[in-house]
Amino acid sequence: MIDRAPLGLLYVNVLIIATCGLVYELVAGTLASYLLGDSVTQFSLIIGVYLSALGIGAWLSQYIEEHLARAFIEIELALALIGGFSTPLLFLAFPLVDWFHVLLFGSVVVIGVLVGLELPLLMRILKEHLDFSELVSRVLAFDYLGALFASLLFPVFLVPRLGLTRTAILFGLLNAAVGLWGTYLLRPLLAQRGIEGLRGRAILVIGLLAVGFIKADSLTTLSEENTLGGKIVYADTSPYQRITVTQADRGFQLYLNGHLQFNSVDEYRYHEALVHPLMSVCEDATKILVLGGGDGLAVRELLRYDRVESITLVDLDPAMTRLATRFQPLAELNEKALSHPKVSVINRDAFVWATEQTAEEASNSKNSAAYDAVVIDFPDPGNYSVGKLYTTHFYRSLREHLSPGAGVAIQCTSPLVAPKSYWCILHTLRQSGFDVTPYHASVPTFGVWGFALARQISGTVSSAPAEDSGTGPGWRLPPVLSPQIAGLRFLNDATMRSLFDLPQDQQSLEMPPNRLNDQILVRLYDLEWGDRG
Repeated sequence: MIDRAPLGLLYVNVLIIATCGLVYELVAGTLASYLLGDSVTQFSLIIGVYLSALGIGAWLSQYIEEHLARAFIEIELALALIGGFSTPLLFLAFPLVDWFHVLLFGSVVVIGVLVGLELPLLMRILKEHLDFSELVSRVLAFDYLGALFASLLFPVFLVPRLGLTRTAILFGLLNAAVGLWGTYLLRPLLAQRGIEGLRGRAILVIGLLAVGFIKADSLTTLSEENTLGGKIVYADTSPYQRITVTQADRGFQLYLNGHLQFNSVDEYRYHEALVHPLMSVCEDATKILVLGGGDGLAVRELLRYDRVESITLVDLDPAMTRLATRFQPLAELNEKALSHPKVSVINRDAFVWATEQTAEEASNSKNSAAYDAVVIDFPDPGNYSVGKLYTTHFYRSLREHLSPGAGVAIQCTSPLVAPKSYWCILHTLRQSGFDVTPYHASVPTFGVWGFALARQISGTVSSAPAEDSGTGPGWRLPPVLSPQIAGLRFLNDATMRSLFDLPQDQQSLEMPPNRLNDQILVRLYDLEWGDRG
């Protein structure tokens, strides 16, 4: 028989295993979204498969009829090993196997089945000592409380402080500790023969996981180097993303959540093409807004213009803007742009910032913060959290921040690899009340890359799709660079003209606009770039 004190401790076990179970689910969903993109799809699939596996585990528990206490402890140790080491093993396997999806969802099923076995077995162990209604209410209450702890800890502390690998291993350690603890709490229900062997296995599992926790940085570095290529010289996990910098034979590369953002060898082609066509059109622009671009490279190009009086950079992640100022190779590459006295950095979600600023300006009945030019350098719309920054809702909010005659330059993914995505973005701009001109540039690391120049159309915005001739509705770039601009490595007057000459295989496609409540752009992007992979 179990006395009342250990019964209370068993409820703590329920709290721990419930927290562990949800953390494994969150880790799997986050890992899938990092590696495979489209966070909504990946989390939806992971949750569905995991919950189904929980049901399978609960159903299988009926077939365990004897030695319930021992079975519970063995399940905790198995879950500790599989759940704890699943994340580093999946990271290592991603670049090496073609059947990664099978491995990912197979691990989710196994972990889900083991988690599904835990509570039914524990409830059957406790049923001899408690009234059934009291048992169910208490166990479920601690189970749901554990889920709350996990959901709060995961985004606020675990991922930013520990990263995915250490988080998984830490909760594997907790499962193993529950198993070892169980050999003492449930000792009256365990056969004395073999109990020392059970404890020995628990200690061995804890030891393996402890070594894994200590060596987690090495495991993460090894897996990322296998995935990304090149030696990792900087890595950080913020509440928003995984930031990694790799060093190659020539230059360094920045990755966000495993997706390449730039290569220092040829980034100047991209950033010159993004900034200087806009500034050639907006000849009197003095007050500039940059959305995204926390690496400071677009700001570097803007600071070439003496007429620029102020630049406001709005970037979500302070870890990214810190990197741009404190990581010496990047600070040298951007020429310490973010430390320039003309530059102000705001770490906010650009979507929220634009909406809040618009509401504030409306309440003040004036737009004292109007910008003469806007450079938009967001990551590609590979998930819905980024896709909202390419919607009619966002672009219409942006219009409220522009001075008369202001221009906007936007990176729009590749018109060659992802033409549907590219033209969806341009049609979204037109639907939002902008006059738009497409252009492109060749960036060796990425291939042909697409951009758009836009300015707001006077008057109200029509609900009907804007007409498109395939060459833009008339706003053409003066094919001349400002005479005072020095230090450009890619653009000259002839190259500038060529940017706006789209070849036959990049001509306009009729696509619906990307709206906030139905982000077709994310699905198009995933389809086009996924097919390429």
